[in-house]
Amino acid sequence: MNSNTIYVAKLGKAVGLQGYLRLFIDTDFPEQFKKGAIFSTNRNLQLEILEYNSSRELIKFKDYEDIDTAKRLTNQELFSTIEQTKQYCKLAKNEFFWFDLISCNIFENDLKLGKVKEVQRYPLNDYLEIDTDEELIKKGLPKVFLIPHIFNKYISEVNVEKKTIKVINSLEILENS
Repeated sequence: MNSNTIYVAKLGKAVGLQGYLRLFIDTDFPEQFKKGAIFSTNRNLQLEILEYNSSRELIKFKDYEDIDTAKRLTNQELFSTIEQTKQYCKLAKNEFFWFDLISCNIFENDLKLGKVKEVQRYPLNDYLEIDTDEELIKKGLPKVFLIPHIFNKYISEVNVEKKTIKVINSLEILENS
């Protein structure tokens, strides 16, 4: 898929005779699965949702309304666009989309620690995976380290427009990595 798409779910096997498929959601925003929403697949199909049953985790798409046509969609991955995601998914205070955090520069006071490479999900917290700044690597510090994505303990400010994240207590994490 291209860089404008985000993986959100995988389709499982067909359930029943009316074209329902098991849906394995891999997003924090299940509210985007509503009637009329359109997703692309890893096989370049455009699928429009006819019905979504969140309690049973079943989904049905337009033009795939019987078991035989629905079976053709088994194991396909669903993707949303960044624009659709921003439109349908509402964030609370201090919540950010992962794609907005990636490539942000990390600063503690005025020292650049590095740049966000990826966001890692662990059971208790998400972590920002940081590519350490070259100047710090030259001083013998690790090339990559993790910062817990916990506001007021490690993250003090995020500015997605300026692509900067101000952190606290994180230089110590880097030095001890």
